[in-house]
Amino acid sequence: MNFKNRTISQIADMICGNDPSGFFHYRSSSFLTEFFYDCDTDYKHDGSTRGIWVSETIKKILIEPSSEPEMPSDIFRNVINVLMDLSNPHNEDNNRLGALAHLNSTLSREGFEAFFGEDRKCYLKHIASQKVLKTFANPHRPFSAQETKRRENLICYLDSCSEDALIEEILLPLFRQMGFYRITATGHKDKSLEYGKDIWMKYMLPTQHMLYFGIQVKKGKLDAAGMSKSSNSNVAEIHNQLMMMIGHEIFDPEIGKKVLVDHAFIVAGGEITKSAKNWIGGKLDNSKRSQIMFMDREDIINLFIVNSLPLPESALPSIEAEDFDDLPF
Repeated sequence: MNFKNRTISQIADMICGNDPSGFFHYRSSSFLTEFFYDCDTDYKHDGSTRGIWVSETIKKILIEPSSEPEMPSDIFRNVINVLMDLSNPHNEDNNRLGALAHLNSTLSREGFEAFFGEDRKCYLKHIASQKVLKTFANPHRPFSAQETKRRENLICYLDSCSEDALIEEILLPLFRQMGFYRITATGHKDKSLEYGKDIWMKYMLPTQHMLYFGIQVKKGKLDAAGMSKSSNSNVAEIHNQLMMMIGHEIFDPEIGKKVLVDHAFIVAGGEITKSAKNWIGGKLDNSKRSQIMFMDREDIINLFIVNSLPLPESALPSIEAEDFDDLPF
């Protein structure tokens, strides 16, 4: 991705501390090297004019690989996060609202906006699509106290929500945030039109090729018991739907053609037992087995939290009630 020269020059001035706003620290040669080291790069200042060198470095960073198509590189997101470190304010409070407003006046020219997340890190958001560009999105990392509280409220929501709510309020925003395209929910009003798919979507590879995904969603636990019990689903009930999903074409209106699903997701709002996974693996041949992927409740919750997605409105009252307990009146 390329930014306008004016944008790059202004960001370089903020990094160098030459910006007229006065909200950014002055950085000499050694501190510039330290800055880019903190951004997980090995760029070292060569003694040349600081502003020019930083501008050229940013240009190199912008064209580095990105984990998301048509978005700034992962390293550029690190640059913004380090630049806006809340522990390093200058001529303002540690909320850094002045620096944030000044940075956004520059980034808006390219269609992006910076903001501080609940973890006090700075992230980029694409203004047109409202997609958040995360610097870190590792679902296996430790959670902060605030993230743990949000996680607990999400668990309560999943215990009581319907299957349609799971799809509309949780899965669609999650897959959209993770970079999938043309996410379409078939709904449950006309079962004859589903062909075993609750959602279909596509993902663009760095080579510009598209992979198509079909998703079968079940709200409860997925096991391999002899018959379904209460909210649990028997994996044998999923098997026929899987075969329908893989065998039927979907119409992609963006290219005007029918295409086959490349991969099938089985998503459960509860646990997917090991026996259920093994049962499906035993029923499918090697070629189809490689097309099947699983997501259970833990996967959904962890991915939802680390991507900083807002909780559904019906899950918010419990958060607000807990927060009132901490008030001094």
